[in-house]
Amino acid sequence: MRKISSLLAAFALAIASQPAAAEMELSIYGGSQSSPHSRVSGAFPGTGAKYNALIGWEGKSLSSPPYYGARATWWRRPDLGYGIELTHAKVYAPAAERTPIGFNRMEFSDGHNILTFNVMKRWNNRFGPFTPYVGAGVGIALPHVDVTSANGFKSFGYQVTGPAARLTAGAKYDLSDSWAVFGEYQFTYSSNKAKLPAGGSLNTNIITNAINVGVSFSF
Repeated sequence: MRKISSLLAAFALAIASQPAAAEMELSIYGGSQSSPHSRVSGAFPGTGAKYNALIGWEGKSLSSPPYYGARATWWRRPDLGYGIELTHAKVYAPAAERTPIGFNRMEFSDGHNILTFNVMKRWNNRFGPFTPYVGAGVGIALPHVDVTSANGFKSFGYQVTGPAARLTAGAKYDLSDSWAVFGEYQFTYSSNKAKLPAGGSLNTNIITNAINVGVSFSF
């Protein structure tokens, strides 16, 4: 985790050392998020027995707490910006797939939080009120680990579980000089190593695919 912290600190220092921003853009969004299958492995709480299974994660974007995200972008040039983004994604392991390996509950549902520092590129004044953009970021995963084993051990809390990355592509539509709406596709990847009680562990790589819609305010 020291390497991750150093990387985040380097990104923060790079942003802070830039000249004053020409434009600040704040964005919030919701949408539909899914997650493909991934393999889950680790040590079973209380026994240390190894487990390994392929889980077909469910996203449940609109169930409480809903899927959402927010980002701040400092546009240092008209076409290039830096920023920070937090996405509150979610993944749930279906009962039919977690029960055979001994878990009554296995989910990152409040949520599978992805925090990244981003570099953003946009194309202004080429498509009328529409502005296409792309972005990429690196950071960390901070999921709320909600796992209960069949023998009664429970994990319920936030953990820093590993590195994460994101890719974004979309377009915004200007409503005024300050306000805009946008739609985008977003991909995230995270490598997670979560601690479970009584010597247990849970390791999995989580991918999310999302279609986002949102609103932004610039000043």
